[in-house]
Amino acid sequence: MLSYLHGYHAGNLADLHKHMALAWTLDYLTRKDKPLSYLETHAGRGLYDLDGAEARKTGEAAQGIDRAGPRIDAAHPLARTIAAIRADHGPRAYPGSPMIASHLLRGDDVLHLAELHPAEVAALRDAVPGAHVHHADGLALALSIAPPMPRRGLCLIDPSWEVKEDYVTLPDTVRHLHRKWGVGTVMLWYPLLADDRHRPMLSRLGEDHPQALRHEVRFAPARPGHGMTGSGLFVVNPPWGLDAECARIAGLIDGLRTIPLSDAGAAPYT
Repeated sequence: MLSYLHGYHAGNLADLHKHMALAWTLDYLTRKDKPLSYLETHAGRGLYDLDGAEARKTGEAAQGIDRAGPRIDAAHPLARTIAAIRADHGPRAYPGSPMIASHLLRGDDVLHLAELHPAEVAALRDAVPGAHVHHADGLALALSIAPPMPRRGLCLIDPSWEVKEDYVTLPDTVRHLHRKWGVGTVMLWYPLLADDRHRPMLSRLGEDHPQALRHEVRFAPARPGHGMTGSGLFVVNPPWGLDAECARIAGLIDGLRTIPLSDAGAAPYT
């Protein structure tokens, strides 16, 4: 969807949920001394400025990473990644998932990043110069690459969800991707919306992948009239321990409910 720009939403609570789980998973996968592949279907620009006009217009980062950041254990792979990115790009830089993957993966790992928006593609190539950046439909690309080489790895599917047909077509895409790449981890992010349009999709996904991990967190809308009331992950072939990590993430996000937006002090995420 070429009208969607993630800069308006970078660092919000949904990003926190998704990026903490993604960073933990990549950190877990890289503990084995074997190369892996990372595929991302809707990559965006890779690097965001939380003081930029887009982020300031919505204020979503102020409710997300700005409040949660001091509460994340410095040893957590997302915290380590943000610290490294900010050392290079300034204190208000925030890495998107392609840059998180690039930071956590190793020299013999392979990154395939897809994006359709021309300006975002150009920025992505600058942000993640070592990756294979594809100006292409990411879902079609993932299916064409699968099974990738190396065969170990993860595919992140993170659409804008502005195309309502995605709720109908994505279960088939995930099923076909898993059929072609049985050893790969497939992580699908989806928004929780007031009209519950995600429920039929999740029912189909659950029937196809009964051993998958489904995890959701709820939070207040970012502003009056905003439809997203939470964040969900559906993970096929989840690594051991991801369920416990997701429970810790939920506890962190739930704990933000009682913390004023202006409060920057914190106990660490443990």
